[in-house]
Amino acid sequence: MKARKIFVNLPVKDLQRSKAFFEKLGFSYNAQFTDDKAACMIVNEEAYVMLLTEPFFQTFTQKPIADAKTMSEGLFCLSCDSRAEVDHLVKTALESGGSRAMAPQEHAFMYGWSFYDPDGHHWEVVWMEKPPAAAQAC
Repeated sequence: MKARKIFVNLPVKDLQRSKAFFEKLGFSYNAQFTDDKAACMIVNEEAYVMLLTEPFFQTFTQKPIADAKTMSEGLFCLSCDSRAEVDHLVKTALESGGSRAMAPQEHAFMYGWSFYDPDGHHWEVVWMEKPPAAAQAC
């Protein structure tokens, strides 16, 4: 099966603040899909996060926008190449306006930590020593 691209769409209150926050974490943006209402954050060649101002996000749904600071809307997980990268990314997020989510977690083959971005979206950051066999098949 051909790899699919994924575009996660998140509502944000202040687009410039959100862009600056994620730039500090090392992300860049696709200028073709970035303007005063939206920013296309590049995760990799197949994954993108669309940061959309709340009024613009609302044009894509008839449901109310969840307040991510008081409700869980989802968990967004990023992989890292090492434990040190996990720690660095979370510490940078905390120093750049994010807040603590969960404490670091140790598992047999995995280490993870998490933070909330300035809008309250929950980001998990993980390193796996060797992915489980089922994950390798994905």
